[in-house]
Amino acid sequence: MSIFLRAENPRGLTEKEILNALEKSLAGRNLKKVLLIGPDYTRLHSNAGFIINRYYHLLKEHAEVDIMPALGTHRPMTEEEVREMYGDIPYDKFLVHNWREGLLKLGEVPAAFIREITEGLWNESLACEVNEKVVDTAYDLVISVGQVVPHEVIGMANHAKNIFVGCGGADTINKTHMIGAVYGMERMMGKDHTPVRKILDYCWENFLDKNKYLFVLTVTTAPEGKIRTHGLFIGHERDVLDAAVALSQETNIDFLERGIKKCLVYLDPREFKSTWLGNKAIYRTRMAMADGGELIVLAPGVSRFGEDEDVDKLIRKYGYCGRLKVLDLVKENRDLYENLGTAAHLIHSSSDGRFKITYAVKNLTKEEVEGVHFAYADYEKIAAEYEIDKLKPGWNWVKGEEVYFIPNPALGLWIDKNRF
Repeated sequence: MSIFLRAENPRGLTEKEILNALEKSLAGRNLKKVLLIGPDYTRLHSNAGFIINRYYHLLKEHAEVDIMPALGTHRPMTEEEVREMYGDIPYDKFLVHNWREGLLKLGEVPAAFIREITEGLWNESLACEVNEKVVDTAYDLVISVGQVVPHEVIGMANHAKNIFVGCGGADTINKTHMIGAVYGMERMMGKDHTPVRKILDYCWENFLDKNKYLFVLTVTTAPEGKIRTHGLFIGHERDVLDAAVALSQETNIDFLERGIKKCLVYLDPREFKSTWLGNKAIYRTRMAMADGGELIVLAPGVSRFGEDEDVDKLIRKYGYCGRLKVLDLVKENRDLYENLGTAAHLIHSSSDGRFKITYAVKNLTKEEVEGVHFAYADYEKIAAEYEIDKLKPGWNWVKGEEVYFIPNPALGLWIDKNRF
C-alpha cells in the first residue's frame, strides 16, 4: 500500500507527520538488515537527511542498517557533510558508491526499444549496471529516499534514477546522460515519461524485485534556506512517482511572464564546488533566459570543473563549446566518446550562443574560466555591484537595471511561458 501525504499548510509537513508516515511504512515488516539509499550533499534541501536519520533510529535496535549516498559520478561526501546532512548516524555506517568499481550488470535495455523512444536519435543498447550492494541478498529491504524535482537529464529526478544512475555504473550513467542531451533537455525538463525515464522504468520493471525496494519521495522548497516538505510519497510502485511529479510540477516550476535579460544565480559554497554541479544554474534557467541576455553565476565555492580528475581534465580540454561542436568532438576523439556523460554535460552547459554565461568566482583564474568558454568575473566585485545580500528571489531593480535573482537553482525550474 502506498502512502501519499500532501501538506495542507504552506509551511509544509511537520516532523511528527513525517515520522508517523515512516513508522507506518515499516509496520508489519520483520527486518534484519536494511540498506538506506539517500542523496549526497548536493540535495541538502531534499529533507532526505532527516528522513534517513529517522529510519536509522527506527530500525537500529532490531536490524543492521547501512547507508549509501547515491553519488552517481559525484565526489564522496566528507565526514563533515555527512554529519551536517544526516545527523548523529555513526560515520562508519556509510558506504561509498564508486561508479567505476564494485558493479553488477543486471541486463541490457535493447537498442530497438531505445531507438523507438528516442525517435531514432539513439541506436545502441544500454547496459543496466548497479552497485552490487543494491542487489545484495543479505538485505531484506532497500529504502531509496530522495527528492522529486525538475531535472535536466531525465525530466523529473528520482525514483528509479536514484538506483540505476545514483548507484549505477559507467555505461548506464554515460548513455542515459548522452541520450538526454541528444534528445534535447528543453523537450524534457519538468516532464515525466521522457526517453531517459522510460529507460529507467524499463530497468525497474525488468531487472529488480519491486517488493524488496521501497521508495520514499519528497517534494520540497527552501525559502531562505529553511526546508519545507510539501509532499511525502512512500511505496513500492510507480504511483508514488506519479503523485510526486504532479506536486513538484505545481511547486518547483516558476513560469515567468517574460524572458530574463539579466539573471543572477547564487551557488551555496557548501553545496557547489565544481561547475559539474554548479551548472544547474544554466540548466534550470535556460528556458527563462531571453536571447542576448546574460546569466551571471555567483560561485564563491567553485574551485574546479569536474567532480573527479579525469572528468575535470576533459572539461578543461574541450570546454563548454556548444551542442553541435561537442557532437563532432565525440566522433573525432576517443577520450570523449568513452566518457559520454561528460560530453552530455558539455552540451547541457552551453547556451549555444543564445545568451552570455559569466562565472563570478573566487577560486578559479580568468584563464581557467575563459578556457572553458565562459566569461569571467571577480566574485567580490559582482557581489558588491549588485548588492546580493539585499536581493530577494525573483525580480529586483539594482541601480536602474532589472535583474532576476535565484538563490538556489537546484530547487526549481524557471521558464518563460511564451517560450514553453
